[in-house]
Amino acid sequence: MTIAQPAARPANPRFSSGPCAKPPAFDLAKLADAPLGRSHRSAEGKAKLKAAIDRTAEMLGVPEGYKVGIVPASDTGAFEMAMWNLLGERPVEMLAWESFGAGWVTDVVKQLKIEAEVKTAEYGEIVDLATVDFDKDVCFTWNGTTSGVRVPNGDVIPADRKGLTLCDATSAAFAQDLPLDKLDVVTFSWQKVLGGEAAHGMIILSPRAIERLETYTPAWPLPKIFRLTKGGKLIDGVFKGETINTPSMLAVEDFLLALDWADSVGGLAGLIARADANTAAVTAFVEAHDWVDFLATDPATRSNTSVCLKFTDARITDGAVFAKAVAKRLADEGVALDIGAYRDAPAGLRIWCGSTVETGDVEALLPWLAWAFETEIAALAQAA
Repeated sequence: MTIAQPAARPANPRFSSGPCAKPPAFDLAKLADAPLGRSHRSAEGKAKLKAAIDRTAEMLGVPEGYKVGIVPASDTGAFEMAMWNLLGERPVEMLAWESFGAGWVTDVVKQLKIEAEVKTAEYGEIVDLATVDFDKDVCFTWNGTTSGVRVPNGDVIPADRKGLTLCDATSAAFAQDLPLDKLDVVTFSWQKVLGGEAAHGMIILSPRAIERLETYTPAWPLPKIFRLTKGGKLIDGVFKGETINTPSMLAVEDFLLALDWADSVGGLAGLIARADANTAAVTAFVEAHDWVDFLATDPATRSNTSVCLKFTDARITDGAVFAKAVAKRLADEGVALDIGAYRDAPAGLRIWCGSTVETGDVEALLPWLAWAFETEIAALAQAA
């Protein structure tokens, strides 16, 4: 039986969870002002880097006294930098409910060899945050990119905590309202919510984190690209555009262009609203179809960026094979690219609903998802 295809197609089929879709206003010609072939240490280069820092701080509402810097190696480099510089001074609690959080556990326990208390949850669930001891240093992801599960709010984090909170917020920053006053370290990359280019990370440090940096020396050696202090003092230049290693000025220009676009849609509030609208479209679809559900079990913890879905139809005997077939069919039709579940996650789909994605494209994709499902189910029945 041939199942009719939907008439409309997404104008932009890019739903990858990283690197993510470019802003709708993106045009390579708009990057012409990039100081290519110039030193990043030139006055123009440093001005561009400082603008990226200052505008990020302004858009995110970074509190007074916090520092924002551009660092190497994307979010991974930024979070590794934070752990290697700050941990070891007091007991540590590691929280993990998806692949990247589990990776941070491995780094702390096996690489830094810190006897940390580890709390984990299965994909789709979240650690019971009420049990976390914030008098310890606590490391966690705000939004689980590979599980679609996010921290609902910062209410459980006490203002008078003795430990530091280290938060990997790479798929949350710019699309979710982060309680920065409760977070001592926040890291993210340009390639997620604002659709920037990879390889550059950003780190936000609270005054408490800065104090730790200037009063504590880790027991292990620090590679040059991780060093944030010299002679017991913060290397302040990192937070003024004097990057540790050479950045791509083309990527910097691209990020500045993304910030321009973000301003045009209403800044942080507008970015959050766009991601929420995209996720609402998926939610309506899931509620109308009994063969698909969110991987996140609690609506309060469902991500509005990395939306992870699972197939629930009893006729599916091999979930991984079925999900890959659906993703491939959608990619072959050119209506959804790169939406397979992360390699370590349960079988299913992952649709990026971040702010650079147009709601109309999400709405156009969903009938195609129903078509691909019905087509694959029909193929199963025929093969039986």
